[in-house]
Amino acid sequence: QVQLVESGGGLVQPGGSLRLSCAASGSIVIINDMGWYRQAPGKQRELVAVITRGGTTTYGDSVKGRFTISRDNAKNMVYLQMNSLKSEDTAVYYCNAEVTTWGSLLIAHDYWGQGTQVTVSS
Repeated sequence: QVQLVESGGGLVQPGGSLRLSCAASGSIVIINDMGWYRQAPGKQRELVAVITRGGTTTYGDSVKGRFTISRDNAKNMVYLQMNSLKSEDTAVYYCNAEVTTWGSLLIAHDYWGQGTQVTVSS
């Protein structure tokens, strides 16, 4: 019903920058919160950043001041600008969206992208 497709991952040196994008498509009525999560090998998935439809943002402590989340409601897209990257930012980054669909107008459901690898290494 809803597909989330991430792009923009890759290999970057410490101190560098990357910009992730996530496009949502499908039977969408409205998207509420959109966010980014990440999972490093051997670790649990953790919150990176979330943005409400109105633009209120929340960040994980480890990325505050370095990452910026934004969205384009007209295009159903969410972005993550990552600056001053560190080796510990290496992980698979997943896009998440809380979506109300035409098939489920009363209850919003969470959808996930397939993930994009970000590797920070010299």
